[in-house]
Amino acid sequence: MMTLFEKNEAYKKRLHTRNILIVTVCALFLVVSFFVSMSTGYSKLSPIDTLYTILGYGTEKQELVLFQFRLPRIVISILVGMGLSLSGCIIQGVSRNPLADPGLLGINAGSGLLVILCVIFFGRDTFLSIFTLPLFSLIGASAAAVIVYVLAYKKREGLAPIRLILTGIAVQAGISAFTMVLVVGLDEKQYNSVASWQAGQFLGANWKFAGALFPWLCLLIPYVMLKARSLDVLSLGDEVAFSLGASVEKERRILLAVSVALAACCVAVGGNIGFVGLVAPHLARRLVGPRHRILLPVCALVGAVVVTVADTIGRTVIQPSSIPTGVMTAIIGAPYFIYLLVRSK
Repeated sequence: MMTLFEKNEAYKKRLHTRNILIVTVCALFLVVSFFVSMSTGYSKLSPIDTLYTILGYGTEKQELVLFQFRLPRIVISILVGMGLSLSGCIIQGVSRNPLADPGLLGINAGSGLLVILCVIFFGRDTFLSIFTLPLFSLIGASAAAVIVYVLAYKKREGLAPIRLILTGIAVQAGISAFTMVLVVGLDEKQYNSVASWQAGQFLGANWKFAGALFPWLCLLIPYVMLKARSLDVLSLGDEVAFSLGASVEKERRILLAVSVALAACCVAVGGNIGFVGLVAPHLARRLVGPRHRILLPVCALVGAVVVTVADTIGRTVIQPSSIPTGVMTAIIGAPYFIYLLVRSK
């Protein structure tokens, strides 16, 4: 007869095996969506043609389509999906609010305002603007996050989840209104660029944009993974976290800063893509539970799959035109958000 300790160890072993299986399945889904996205588009390529081209046996036209048009866009989709989903997961863990999302808290709006200013002064496709976009976006997102945090925080009550959401919506509305005023005064070229960015459109995505985003995520994502235990402690509540020896406010501010940075660099390159930071953490939590050590990598994989699939559908469903990726993620995410609102009463 098994002792309680042996049963506990057996359960942990089964749980560990199940989590590894889920991570593997999510990774396989990402690989499949990657190859499907590479093979679909206005210029048809079969999976065999795609594989041959990747191995260096494709025609000149196939190499041009694959490596200069599709691959940069797919890479950006994966990176943006990972960044936004992790940003949302951090915000939900820190605020203990399952409805928290970078878009709902005004971070995307603040980021967008500074990106538009960057487009106005430097253009969008110049070398200077491409590599300063994430920096401008970070400044705007940080300013919006600080305003929301200061207005939502009360010394006695801390960071109340409902007040955080309401404050974020109010700040987002104010920044969006000011952004609309700026957009009205743009010329046609600037307006088209800003409009495509606001819709979450990846048109014009190239290796320069992917190169501008990649270093940020290479620094931020490993740091987020190292903070999994801090997120677990903070999600228990301020009193419990404090009793466990955690520096609650310090850790919260650091994690919020990382979340803002993730969202800002992704929004700068990918455009105003909403609901990914809300949907991906929820789907991941349903698969592996609330422990952030396994939740964060699964969340990143789910977010990458969601954005890649949304982008693939958007650019193939009404060929030769395309639906912006941000619109497709909204079509996927809005019903799920309504379901969460109804479920949480």
